[in-house]
Amino acid sequence: MSDNFWDWALKAYAAPGVQEACLQLQDAQGCNVPLMLWSAWMATTGRPLDDDTIEAGCDTARAWDGVAVAPLRLIRRTLKGPIPDIDDAAREALRQQIKAVELAAERSLMADLEDLSGAPADTPAPALDGLIAVARVWSRAVPRPALTALAQRLPA
Repeated sequence: MSDNFWDWALKAYAAPGVQEACLQLQDAQGCNVPLMLWSAWMATTGRPLDDDTIEAGCDTARAWDGVAVAPLRLIRRTLKGPIPDIDDAAREALRQQIKAVELAAERSLMADLEDLSGAPADTPAPALDGLIAVARVWSRAVPRPALTALAQRLPA
């Protein structure tokens, strides 16, 4: 896999079951998908995932999520189905534009997360180690079974 986080994340997200596992973590557990993927990438590429880096990553993800990603996702999801008095073609065209902006916001978040990442310095660790370490800072509850399911689906 690529050393670049964006490329790694695209390949990982396309692996069987990863998208579903990520969306389950996002929708049912309140996890931030780019942050979770970043934590797995950090671990599996041997990048140090110390307390300060984890805290900075979570702060960055909360900022992007609160200001841009989550509001855009809400609008995109609201526009998914028919809405009385709104032409379906116009609604779907707008939904696709918002989807593109949402993806751009996530890509900016991912670039900021990558900027926090040092060069590989350690022996690669299991993805689950990174996922759990970040989840402990992100949320009060660590959804270990869902994180384990994601880690098992991520490409080695």
